[in-house]
This record gives sequence, structure tokens and C-alpha cells, in this order.
Amino acid sequence: MTWAVVPAAGRGTRFGSETPKQYLNIAGRPLIEHSLRSLLAHPLVDGVMVAISPDDPYWGGWREMEGKPIYTCRGGAERADSVLSALQALPAVVHEDRYVLVHDAARPCLRAVDLSRLLAMGEGHAIGAILAAPVRDTIKRSEDGKHIFATEPREKLWRALTPQMFRRGGLMRAIEAAMRAGLKVTDEAMAMERLGFKPLLVEGSEDNIKVTTPSDLALAEFILSKK
Repeated sequence: MTWAVVPAAGRGTRFGSETPKQYLNIAGRPLIEHSLRSLLAHPLVDGVMVAISPDDPYWGGWREMEGKPIYTCRGGAERADSVLSALQALPAVVHEDRYVLVHDAARPCLRAVDLSRLLAMGEGHAIGAILAAPVRDTIKRSEDGKHIFATEPREKLWRALTPQMFRRGGLMRAIEAAMRAGLKVTDEAMAMERLGFKPLLVEGSEDNIKVTTPSDLALAEFILSKK
């Protein structure tokens, strides 16, 4: 049994729209619907818990997709708050030692083959695993935001994607520890890393993009049209 949690309480202020980006229309459906279907269409995913804002007027009211249940819970101000809330709200049948997927609400182009690879490799790893992509561009570092300070070696750099896959209990404890330390973790792997764990990197497709800007929305729609 594998469940997924989807943090969807964010406002997406960087996108510049009054409507949170996860609810913008793309290829005839709200963006978040594509993300949910990409998870629930997989035969090894049993259900999804979505963390949404209190009194969210945009939530589509979905209770199932692909014949599988969708539950909602109250999200928080930060991603980690929403992920923790969703982990806590999962059904009791999802035991603490079971692996859980965490997927971005604004990442609609997840490929089934990548999810299959993550599930297979993650189940065989003691800590857990994340989808990621090797950095292929030359990376520049700036000290003032205007000028190049140095060129960073890219051979060991990866871009973190989602889903990310960890045991329910271990991830909850890692996020809670980061919160107690006053640290803002930007993904689940970061919470595990700070406790000394080394999650597995599973190479995923470059087109598993996260919609952050209007141009990303157009690109995601193009990718979905080709699937």
C-alpha cells in the first residue's frame, strides 16, 4: 500500500495571479487535477491526501480519481507545515513504517515510468529516494546578484524533483525536528539530510517541471499535449 500527500495550500505569489497557480486551467483541467491523476493512475498508488488552505474556494471537491480516494486536510503557511499535516491525517492503515510519496501540486507532467522507477528503487533503499535530474547547464555563482563570482562544478549537482519517497514516521519526525530547530526546509529530502540520512537519487525526466511562472504554464501545457 502506497499513499501520496500533496501540499496545495500555497498562494503561488511568484506566479503573479490572484488565483493560486495550482488551480489555473491547463489543457482543459485545473493544474492540480493533472498532478493528482498522474499519481492515482499508477497501479501501485492507493490514494492521496491533499493539504489545502482553510475555506479554500478553488478546491474542486474531488473525492476520488481513477477509482481511488482523495482526502483533504488543513494545510499550513509553509510547505513543511502542509506536508506534516497531510502525513498526520493519513488513514491509520498507512503505518509509520510504510513509504509515502510527496508530490508538488504544481508538477503536472510526472511520467508513469519515472514513478514506477522511484517506487521500485525507493522500496529497496533503507532511507528513501527522490526523483532528480542531473544539472546539465554551466552554473554561475553571484555574490551581489549582478556579477559572476565563480563557476561552480556541476558534475555532482542534481535538481530535486518530486515525488519524494520516505517512510511516514521517519519523515514526520524529520520535519518536526527541523521545525523545532527553526529551519525552513524546502523539500522533504532536506529534512532527512539534516538528520544525517542520505536518500537515494533516482533519475527522472527533465520535463517533470514545476510550474512557477506563466512561461512554465505554457511549457507544461505543451508537454501534456505530447504525452
